[in-house]
Amino acid sequence: MAQLAGHAPKPEWLKVRPPSGENYKRLRVLSRELGLHTVCEEAHCPNIGECWGGGTATFMLLGDVCTRGCRFCAVKSGNPKLVVDEFEPLKIALALKEMNLSYVVLTSVDRDDLLDGGAAHFARTIAETRKKCPEMLIEVLTPDFAGDLDAVRSVVEARPDVFAHNIETVERLQTKARDRRANYAQSLKVLEYVKEIDSSIYTKSSIMLGLGERDDEVMKSMSDLRSVNVDFLAIGQYLRPSEWHLAVEEYVHPSKFEDFRRVGESMGFKYLAAGPLVRTSYRAGEFFIENMVREKKALRPNN
Repeated sequence: MAQLAGHAPKPEWLKVRPPSGENYKRLRVLSRELGLHTVCEEAHCPNIGECWGGGTATFMLLGDVCTRGCRFCAVKSGNPKLVVDEFEPLKIALALKEMNLSYVVLTSVDRDDLLDGGAAHFARTIAETRKKCPEMLIEVLTPDFAGDLDAVRSVVEARPDVFAHNIETVERLQTKARDRRANYAQSLKVLEYVKEIDSSIYTKSSIMLGLGERDDEVMKSMSDLRSVNVDFLAIGQYLRPSEWHLAVEEYVHPSKFEDFRRVGESMGFKYLAAGPLVRTSYRAGEFFIENMVREKKALRPNN
């Protein structure tokens, strides 16, 4: 049974251990020394210890100031004033070589101040990482680039192994949760266009629960994602970063996540991670996905 949020304490299934372990400590120190941002820390992800300890990390490109103000997100909003660290793609690649990771996720804040939304920066970071870490799998989790499909193309043509973009919530709650410059149709179009350019690239998206959505709306979102051939889906519980953010309407029971997982698999998702603590890049290098990506990569020309 779902638990209404209100002022009630978090249920047992949302309690996590503080991050620890040698690999976690090493990655934390190294990212600090190189002045890099990880979404794991910036977005207060509850799985940081598990992912960093297991050989996966998510790096945030283009600074830590987002030009948008989504009402669920912990990343700070503001005006980056066109500032871009031109050496960041190389710094990321060098850091990854030192970190001995098997799978990396490259994401970014929204940069509506840049003409291409930062797409060329994504492409350069992929290219530098390929040079320094040829065996590493690369997933990108991109903004919508304000619907600029040329920007999407430039990232796709850099050949990431997985291209992720989040619809975040059901269609009815888009304006409640997301910045007005984002929208459901635009996000679906980004995911659809990736497959139009290169059908061999796996695509991925994510949905948060607990914002007041109905079960039928979640099913509709899942169906919409499959209609544009999205391969992987993550469904997790929205957790309020601060009192200034959207309130949690409901703590969804793990059994409901399991129901959605079963339905999603019947729809044809190749992999669906669903659970209270699941996040977009949650265990991005999970054994099943990593093997699937590596098998396909081995069959691609010029991989």
